[in-house]
Amino acid sequence: MTPQTVIRQDDVIESVADALQYISYFHPMDYIRALGRAYELEQGPAARDAIAQILTNSRMCAEGHRPICQDTGIIVAFVKIGMDVRFDASMTVEQMINEGVRRAWLHPDNKLRPSILADPAFTRVNTRDNTPAVTHITLVPGNTVEITVAAKGGGSENKSKFAMLNPSDSIRDWVVNTVPQMGAGWCPPGMLGIGIGGTAEKAMILAKEALMEPIDMAELKARGPNSPLEELRIELFDAVNDLGIGAQGLGGLSTILDVKILTAPTHAASKPIAMIPNCAATRHAHFTLTGNGPAYLEPPALAEWPKVDWKPSPQAIPVNLDTLTPEIVASWQPGDRLLLNGRMLTGRDAAHKRLADMIASGQPLPVDFTNRVIYYVGPVDPVGDEVVGPAGPTTATRMDKFTETMLANTGLIAMIGKAERGPTGIEAIARHKAAYLMAVGGAAYLVAKAIKGAKVLAFEDLGMEAIYEFTVENMPVTVAVDSSGTSVHKTGPAQWRQKIADSRALEQA
Repeated sequence: MTPQTVIRQDDVIESVADALQYISYFHPMDYIRALGRAYELEQGPAARDAIAQILTNSRMCAEGHRPICQDTGIIVAFVKIGMDVRFDASMTVEQMINEGVRRAWLHPDNKLRPSILADPAFTRVNTRDNTPAVTHITLVPGNTVEITVAAKGGGSENKSKFAMLNPSDSIRDWVVNTVPQMGAGWCPPGMLGIGIGGTAEKAMILAKEALMEPIDMAELKARGPNSPLEELRIELFDAVNDLGIGAQGLGGLSTILDVKILTAPTHAASKPIAMIPNCAATRHAHFTLTGNGPAYLEPPALAEWPKVDWKPSPQAIPVNLDTLTPEIVASWQPGDRLLLNGRMLTGRDAAHKRLADMIASGQPLPVDFTNRVIYYVGPVDPVGDEVVGPAGPTTATRMDKFTETMLANTGLIAMIGKAERGPTGIEAIARHKAAYLMAVGGAAYLVAKAIKGAKVLAFEDLGMEAIYEFTVENMPVTVAVDSSGTSVHKTGPAQWRQKIADSRALEQA
């Protein structure tokens, strides 16, 4: 008989808190190695530049112990409890996980951004400590407790897809047709977790759990597949990358670094399939409690990071935000790389909703937007001598519904976010001869280093969603939608999809 193990409550809490701090600033090394290979192979200049920013940001975060991404995520915990374990605890397992989350988020040396809102259908009030986590508990044979924690950003989580396929439907076709619908708000290159079978909720859990597995596509291709499931992984990996979406959706060779698939038996009439992406801020860790105290994760060696040190392109155009005019904005071309200097405003979902309501009711706005640029961001609180914590862009399409109102009524002439704009946003940009600039998602700490001043101008009660004024120095962005409405998120992938198809045709000739 397996001896019984006693697991102390404080050991669970301390281990969870330590692991969450760890994954906030350390990428999994399998991801870094795979991204390093993608950087070496990438031929698209814009995509290669984006990957360089992500790798440089990753090393900076590992060195400085600050978050990889300003969206420090909703926490998902998979807990496997051995049936010979006894807990010395007054809390439930979920309460212990949540206390670990709370301690991690309130750590004074590395504050993490609280992003969890209670009462999601109505008041949407921030819980201020990122609790509660989403916890999945399974009883298994044995006398240990295995815990996998992941921090899942909203940009990638929002791109989750699910379908009830007919039994005869093609899995490959569904994946290849669905990935382009996800846009680039999930910050590729990342990986896809796919769950097939079970019921609707089981397929989704399988897809999320699949994302916790190590990246090994290069090794799998080198040795060859040993099962139909491995054959499907390779087929999907190649087919998705052949779409040419590329890093940050700018067009290129590497859209995903791996595909992981988990399956479960399902009803004869059903073929449930779920797909969830992991972003460039892939964050997860696994540890085991044996009854001998907390589990602490070993830091990776900094020498393991690829020797990539991003620097601005010599072709980048300096822009003075304090003297910006509509005429200058109109001169920008799709794909131009800019270095922004001067003062910009910030604002995202809650601020835009409040501004739109004020405009609709005829109230004066608290900020003058004339000839200004707004950055869609919700920064992490600063620590030490920081002006602001990690401050990468949020997904721009969420602001599309407000774009016409802002451009028509405020004097705003440009916006900064991540990923593509939707048709509504692009139409408004073209109508008002404005521009949309893209910053790299997954490079939040690198971007924050360009911010030399920060102060709240309005809506302080919104916390990280308040309107700030940032003073920036050489902040790197790319012109993603110009004043005529041309989007590089459409032209870039289309060009690379054709280049990849032509290359495949030559290989087969």
